[in-house]
Amino acid sequence: MVTLAPKPPTAAEPAAAPPQDVRCTCFMVRSLSRKISQLYDDTLAPSGLKGTQFSLLSQARTRRGQAPLTVTALAAVLNTDRTTMTRNLRTLEQAGLIALQAGSDARSRCVVVTVQGEAAFRQALGLWKQAQVQVRQLCGTDQIAALEQLVHQLLPRLATVPEAA
Repeated sequence: MVTLAPKPPTAAEPAAAPPQDVRCTCFMVRSLSRKISQLYDDTLAPSGLKGTQFSLLSQARTRRGQAPLTVTALAAVLNTDRTTMTRNLRTLEQAGLIALQAGSDARSRCVVVTVQGEAAFRQALGLWKQAQVQVRQLCGTDQIAALEQLVHQLLPRLATVPEAA
């Protein structure tokens, strides 16, 4: 007897949630992250920036009266490890969008958004706003607000999880 695999759901027929004991939180969060990241990447494509690059430029921009962030501080703000941050910064540095300057001590480097980086950020800002609207339309404003609130609650709880070496 041949057993057929269940037919995949169509767009009009959403997949049923797996039983609670089969769900993998990591997979579910990554799946959502990939979908949202793709939406932002597609929307930002005309600017030449990816969503992660836009976020990095946004956070690295110096606020009036504040010193530039160090690589380590920027990694902390963006909840990423320093190695990944350095790799992402290298791409932006090669594109002329940021410069790395000596920090307050010999071991630290500060991230400075260049004039070209500021122009790229400003060009992409309107596209980013479009992505913001689109994700809220697709997912629902209330659901996105609840998601954002949940993320703000959970990130501090996970702050003690050690980074991979």
